[in-house]
Amino acid sequence: MTEVRTLVLMRHARAEPTGHLGDRMRPLAQHGRQQASQQGPRLADVAGPFDVALVSSALRAAETYRLLAAGDETYPRARLIDEFYAAGARHLLESLRHLPETARRVIVVGHEPTMSSLAGMLHDSHDELVPQLAAGIPVAAACIVDVGVAWGQLDRRCGHVRGILRPEH
Repeated sequence: MTEVRTLVLMRHARAEPTGHLGDRMRPLAQHGRQQASQQGPRLADVAGPFDVALVSSALRAAETYRLLAAGDETYPRARLIDEFYAAGARHLLESLRHLPETARRVIVVGHEPTMSSLAGMLHDSHDELVPQLAAGIPVAAACIVDVGVAWGQLDRRCGHVRGILRPEH
């Protein structure tokens, strides 16, 4: 039997509107910086410590992770991944299948609708979370997924969304 693993799929925190530098270079808004800083300890308490951190290379996602992890050894150094900026749920699922089997707790910081779509794809139940995932998650929210298979076997309905950790404000 495979040990249960934890996968956290987090949407970046609130960002500034698109400016002259384009969408990929949007920084976090002040409120987004507060959201990410507040979510860090909460997320570590319910899902950490993390072994692997995969983060979209978009500025707002990278800033979100930097503030989540600020000074907390629960969070490892992030791997910034360009492809996660525009990746859909299936592409992200395929990427996760290549995680090292030694990783027990993984956090991904990315974008909507990919984070909630992948959580919905992995979820093994038809419960009250299904419509919430279908509607998408708010900025700075994280889907916490328990995974009962090896990463290489990750597929539809192979996990259970334990909950959605929303920002307090």
